[in-house]
Amino acid sequence: MTHPAVEVISFGYGHADPPTADVLIDARRLFRNPHADPRMRELTGLDDAVRRHVLATPGIGAVVAATVTLGAELVTDLPPGARPVRIATGCAGGRHRSVALAEAISAGLRDRGVAATLSHRDITKPIIQP
Repeated sequence: MTHPAVEVISFGYGHADPPTADVLIDARRLFRNPHADPRMRELTGLDDAVRRHVLATPGIGAVVAATVTLGAELVTDLPPGARPVRIATGCAGGRHRSVALAEAISAGLRDRGVAATLSHRDITKPIIQP
């Protein structure tokens, strides 16, 4: 069984401390927040409407591309059996922005042939109220 070279994890700062990560992206301030729209509040970053909303944030394409490049570069010289590089994306509740961002980064890594796993630590936890 081949081990992943990169682990991508989304999380919510409002539920627990961030996971230990080699690369950490804090999506709380600069990314469009679907929570502000009552029609999207109960959805997650796995839903198309939320994903489109978040990924429409100006500059986010560059953030995803740079993170994918960084992740791919960091695994270049990993020795066999080394622990995976961990990329964590966090937002307030871990349901919207961080999930959409983690999904995009993970897909980009796979498109580049990098073995990557993806998990969403807090996607099923209660919605954080502002």
